[in-house]
Amino acid sequence: MNERGRDFLEIKDLTVEYTSEGQVVHAVNGVSLKLDKGQTLGLVGETGAGKTTIAKSIMRILPPHSSAVKGGEIYFEGRNLQELSELEMHEIRGKKISMIFQDPMTALNPVMRVGEQIAEGVALHEKVSKKEAQERAEQMLEMVGIPKNRYKEYPHQFSGGMKQRVVIAMTLACNPRLLLADEPTTALDVTIQAQVLEMMRNLVKKKDASMILITHDLGVVAEMCDYVAVVYAGEIVEHGDLFSVFDHPSHPYTKGLFGAIPKLNEDKGRLHSIEGLPPDPTNLPQGCYFCPRCPLADESCVSKKPEPVVVGRSHYCRCGKLKKWEANK
Repeated sequence: MNERGRDFLEIKDLTVEYTSEGQVVHAVNGVSLKLDKGQTLGLVGETGAGKTTIAKSIMRILPPHSSAVKGGEIYFEGRNLQELSELEMHEIRGKKISMIFQDPMTALNPVMRVGEQIAEGVALHEKVSKKEAQERAEQMLEMVGIPKNRYKEYPHQFSGGMKQRVVIAMTLACNPRLLLADEPTTALDVTIQAQVLEMMRNLVKKKDASMILITHDLGVVAEMCDYVAVVYAGEIVEHGDLFSVFDHPSHPYTKGLFGAIPKLNEDKGRLHSIEGLPPDPTNLPQGCYFCPRCPLADESCVSKKPEPVVVGRSHYCRCGKLKKWEANK
């Protein structure tokens, strides 16, 4: 079996396409990432940028009839996940890699008690007795703020936010080494959101686990992540450690995202906005994908695809006009 270095997770030139009504949707376009053990990476970008597709590719749970991995490799602990059998992936999912989905209704069985759904995964991967699995499930419910006496209730008896907490409990029950969190706190109120994020952060530290956090909230990224990758139209336009990207955002798209955040120490009538819409993924521009919305775009941006530029140590940006943009800051 092919192996690469000692990187905990490495994605190399991942390309994923969907087929919809005879059209090809270019969802992920040559994404490369590395993640070390114990680190948290934040994937940031607009809806439809391809963030969830990247996570599902790692889990190998893309819909088989409408999607295809057209290129690239995904290595986890030295093993190429693309080469593993479905039985081998079955052993990895839940135990070594777990995913928290944005919509809890897609992750919960409506005709199965919530406690049993948590205990099922524990019994499968931990090889413990039914009683021990139930006790672990009850502990996980308490951990996410749900009384253990609700173990035997069904999903329809819970609110949307409580369903999401059940999904988080199910995902964390087997102490995964890699956690893929797809906007895990979207359905939660602010108080519970802070508690859940703190719980997830403690798990990563306690178990020396790693996490990929998909979110639109740059505040959550600042609180939770060690590294940031900005995704636009299926490719990473900027990547680096948290402080480098937040202190020196370099891509025009990243600058636009930060410009849309209100600042408490500034009095502004209107926030900055990024003009236009993301490109049609069935008909992407020939050159830079962001050039139709970029204030710095010229003819070279339209015709030539930009290569990643080194901004600083472990900080990269995909922009052919980086020097001009820096001069105009």
